[in-house]
Amino acid sequence: MKIVFLTTSAVLLASTLSSQTKLEPRSIITSVTAVDGLDIDDLNIPDGRVAGFIRRFSSDRSSLNRFYSAPYSPLRRARLKQLYTEWLAALRSMNFESLDQHEKVDYLLFKNYLDHELLQLDIEEKRFAEMESLIPFAANLIELEDSRRLMQPADPPKIAVLMNTLNKQIQETKKTLEASLKSDGKGPTKMKKTVANRAYTSIGSFRNMLKNWFGFYNGYDPNFTWWAGQPYKVMDSLMLDYAKFLREKVVGVRTDDPTAIVGDPIGREALLIELKYEMIPYTPDELVALARKEMEWCEKEMIRSSQDLGFGSDWHKALEHVKNLYVEPGKQPELIRELALEAIDFVEGNDLLTVPALAKQSWRMEMMTPERQLIAPFFLGGEVIQVSYPTNTMSHEAKMMSMRGNNPHFSRATVHHELIPGHHLQGFMTERYRPYRGIFRTPFWGEGWALYWELMLWDMNFPKSAENRVGMLFWRMHRCARIIFSLSFHLEQMTPEQCIDLLVKKVGHEYENAAAEVRRSFSGQYGPLYQCAYLLGGLQFRSLQRELVGAGRMSNKEFHDTILRNNSIPVEMVRAILTNQELKREHTPQWKFYGAISAKRE
Repeated sequence: MKIVFLTTSAVLLASTLSSQTKLEPRSIITSVTAVDGLDIDDLNIPDGRVAGFIRRFSSDRSSLNRFYSAPYSPLRRARLKQLYTEWLAALRSMNFESLDQHEKVDYLLFKNYLDHELLQLDIEEKRFAEMESLIPFAANLIELEDSRRLMQPADPPKIAVLMNTLNKQIQETKKTLEASLKSDGKGPTKMKKTVANRAYTSIGSFRNMLKNWFGFYNGYDPNFTWWAGQPYKVMDSLMLDYAKFLREKVVGVRTDDPTAIVGDPIGREALLIELKYEMIPYTPDELVALARKEMEWCEKEMIRSSQDLGFGSDWHKALEHVKNLYVEPGKQPELIRELALEAIDFVEGNDLLTVPALAKQSWRMEMMTPERQLIAPFFLGGEVIQVSYPTNTMSHEAKMMSMRGNNPHFSRATVHHELIPGHHLQGFMTERYRPYRGIFRTPFWGEGWALYWELMLWDMNFPKSAENRVGMLFWRMHRCARIIFSLSFHLEQMTPEQCIDLLVKKVGHEYENAAAEVRRSFSGQYGPLYQCAYLLGGLQFRSLQRELVGAGRMSNKEFHDTILRNNSIPVEMVRAILTNQELKREHTPQWKFYGAISAKRE
């Protein structure tokens, strides 16, 4: 069976994208020829069914992503849309009822992924359109890079004319914005600062793209260098200057300020799309209500621990006491090693899961740079645990915040999160079991599993002292706050400053550590639901553990080992595998792992 799609011509796509520029560079790109679609009969799948489809798709998608290197390229969107549509058609051609349980899960995961990626292409187009008036020259730059990738011959005289025209356009755009800033504020500067910041960031990407584009021809084609060399230098300088203007005058943030937090909220509709993709059948408002309920439990437990330490109901004093129990400089690596071995001994001694010998032998430790600690003031983990602790170059205040924020009792609650049974063991197992499911990787499984162990070990009396309990509760409160502030930010109900304030007042963070956490959350390195996934994923796993282990249907070891051998997938699909749930082709997420939640929209 062969499916054939014809791509829209590059001329029409590029013309649509840059219709507002009123430039005529269209002769630079001609058209894209018809592209044959997927030949299902040529898949040569070893196991014959969905897993092979996913492996082949992953390779095809990677090839296209490497080929189309221009940010926001309409040609890339068109070609990826073709790819996703082909594979959806291939899935529909399968007899779903003939599949076994794992194949049905793979089918549903693959379909869910493809549907989501198609929506993301539309969202990308809208996000570009929102900022296009600030970067009207971008469409033509995208076109230049697409033309190079298509290996179409360059026309140096026409390119020189185009670049000269674009240079004037950059200058005119800046002048228009400057005039608007001096007026009553109407016009382009009424645009959200978050959108202006997105334009600023994209200019950096376009400069890098243009540098690679220019380097491809420069020196190899003397005619190109003669015509385009000077206009390129001017353009690069103008783009750098314009980007600085956008950041400092429109957004209001210095370009040399690494501590600034702007973010880019996605809105309620996009949040609902992401929750559907993650198979979470709750609204953002319900999840915020869930987090507030969990926070109340944490506060009660924190007061109880505070009373045990002699500080009464003022748990903030108990928290200050624990923070000041830090180890001296140079001793943190030794502490981390001891805590890692303690956690391994605990899970093995209680027969909670299998820890392969090589996994225990192969984790490593590195110290984090001061610059990295600006966005990661605590541990980062995996095969390498990255330790955040002060260096001699930090100010006295920064040193104290780092030591206090990484005291032994806080660290004891998170080292196992980063190593074993958390992220290191996860990575070790996902490389070895069903690795083709890697494209479905989700933080609700990744971060959720690691957080689940914080919940599990608490229930198993892992904390030995009131100080230990305070350390574990601090992080649990932090996860509650992450749900509240990240969702509220993306709903445009909280500013970054309010998010920091929440972490300081409700969790007890050091101010700079709180700012670093918020900066990390909204820097663009993580998806909009990433910070929610820690506690929500942990609660999903805890609910499933109680359903199966608590009911005597599985042992803890069997439960945990089976999860790790099925790779990183939405926890609802983990449940479908473990319970052998009857699945339909048009599956709709319905698992209310937290029960009914009452929430009022603010």
